[in-house]
Amino acid sequence: MKIFISFDERYDQDLYESLVQQSFRPGSSFEVVRSQASRSRTRGGSKNPRASIRSAEEVVFLCGEHTNESLRMSIELGIAREEKKPYLLVWGRRDRMCKKPEGSLPRDGMYSWTLEILESQMETTLRAAEPRVIPDSWKRATQRDRSAPSRPVVATDAASVESSHDREPKEPEQSR
Repeated sequence: MKIFISFDERYDQDLYESLVQQSFRPGSSFEVVRSQASRSRTRGGSKNPRASIRSAEEVVFLCGEHTNESLRMSIELGIAREEKKPYLLVWGRRDRMCKKPEGSLPRDGMYSWTLEILESQMETTLRAAEPRVIPDSWKRATQRDRSAPSRPVVATDAASVESSHDREPKEPEQSR
């Protein structure tokens, strides 16, 4: 799975490097979509975070003590939502109080950072974001699908409605 990593460069560069190193381990289920060399920045964010986020399957936010102050992380969270990318907040520092990025939702949980928990939550978040496919055999048949006789067509304009009194009576057929 390809992930985009959002982090506070001022305080949490070491967290980013640690997660990138974990992605290189044998058996790792994820890879980072951009390298350290492509992380050139402009004021307020990367030159093109939307393209990087769009190319990822999921966005991982590495949360630290100052995450709520990071304008770039807040912008990247907004982009992830606009691009309808699943995202995951990770508690980056075990011994310190970590904060969510500005704009995160109250229901956004922050998960402990162990390789097992991280990979499990990435898989769960990605699976939850996929549209559910319902097999045709499980769907209810609509009225058109059923083999019941169709309803008679009812005329809706007055000109096409013919009263039974306007018709000439049919003569009964004589039996032979």
